[in-house]
Amino acid sequence: MRETLIQLLRARMVGNVTHNRTRLAYVTAAAVGAGTAVFFIWWWWWNHKKKYQLPTKWRKVGELSDLVTYPVKSLGPIRYTTMECTILGLKVGWLRDRTLMVIDIDGHFVTARQMPKMVQVSPSVSGSVITLNAPGMMSVSIDLARICKKSFRTAVWGQAVPACDCGEEAARWLSRFLLQEDAGLRLVYYPLDKPVREIREKNRIFPLIENVDTGAFPDATSYNLINESSIMDLNSRLEESVTTSNFRPNFVVKGANVYEEDTWDWIKIGDVVFRNVKPCTRCIFTTVDPETGVKNPKVEPLKTLKSYRQIMDPELRPYTGDAPVMGIHLALRGPNGTIRLGDPVYVDVPKEEETPVISPP
Repeated sequence: MRETLIQLLRARMVGNVTHNRTRLAYVTAAAVGAGTAVFFIWWWWWNHKKKYQLPTKWRKVGELSDLVTYPVKSLGPIRYTTMECTILGLKVGWLRDRTLMVIDIDGHFVTARQMPKMVQVSPSVSGSVITLNAPGMMSVSIDLARICKKSFRTAVWGQAVPACDCGEEAARWLSRFLLQEDAGLRLVYYPLDKPVREIREKNRIFPLIENVDTGAFPDATSYNLINESSIMDLNSRLEESVTTSNFRPNFVVKGANVYEEDTWDWIKIGDVVFRNVKPCTRCIFTTVDPETGVKNPKVEPLKTLKSYRQIMDPELRPYTGDAPVMGIHLALRGPNGTIRLGDPVYVDVPKEEETPVISPP
């Protein structure tokens, strides 16, 4: 199937690409107004199994305006001015991105898609201790250094991942806030320093993703980026504006052109290098108000996004469905490094002869 897709994609480019090209063009970006399908330009490099060839030329497209981590999947954010980028995601001391998760008594992961109030739980970290706060609740603290290292198997989207239980106090606290019961939910912690999941089946259509990019408990990859300008364009179409927090990114970039991020290939933030490995398809989670934990009754901004930001390419559509796109998934493609708020954001400058000219239909 993958080989057939690659052949089809190459055939579409034959008039524009030289004989020795290894790039593939895969979706074109052209937001042309509400109710109009969008096509994305994406460069598919089918050399992902080879040694990475880092770009030699870069151009600045903006700067980092927000740096966000979510230590517990679906709970509230923690913002820092400086963080380390690792293969598992952003890190500061014991704090790592999405390395804690809420599960039910059957071991299934729980998110704010089902329980919107989860976003009202605010974490904070001091040393190895993470503290959870929520409206109407006394805080609860968990010392990650004291968690029993005996792990068991839970699952994220049907894929087995190791986890360690965080104890009865945290379980009871979450159950009371989210279920109004004394039991039913538990908090678990990812005990490893590297990913173990394989790529989800629906994401295998995007050949730049590798197993090492899957992180601890995130849905797809360890990093997500949003462009401020793209959110501003979305807000111009909405009755009630949203913020970047509705999309739960790790990186927010200001200064870039609207939807320019769709076409980025290599990205460098400060001195840390990433690869744009897939567009970020969006779900009902975007309709949850990040402050109140209430879903938008008009299903916004998802409804409006679907009117102009869907992938319509017939080869990709079976994998993405009608989920609209906002933002991009990144993968770390260099050594660990430190990034800081305000860092310049660069993208690669491809060789002119390697850039095909593709006109939207």
